[in-house]
Amino acid sequence: MSEWTRARVLVSGKVQGVYFRANTREQARERGVDGWVRNLRDGRVEAVFEGPADDVGAMVEWCHEGSPAARVDDVEAEYDDPEGLDGFEIRR
Repeated sequence: MSEWTRARVLVSGKVQGVYFRANTREQARERGVDGWVRNLRDGRVEAVFEGPADDVGAMVEWCHEGSPAARVDDVEAEYDDPEGLDGFEIRR
């Protein structure tokens, strides 16, 4: 079993109003990754992923593409110890 990790991700570009959050939730649930995603006031999307390191890494990579209508300009990721989140939600 791979090591568990947590990633906090900030995604810049045309990432609001393009189903980025819904697609992120779908991708995370398919991979069994816990966490949340939300829009920020400055136009970016923030997400937190927790789970096996390989799956969390795959989610961070997915954020570089995002939803089909998105245009991702930049992805910043910080890794830390998981906090024990359960499930994946869209936060307002």
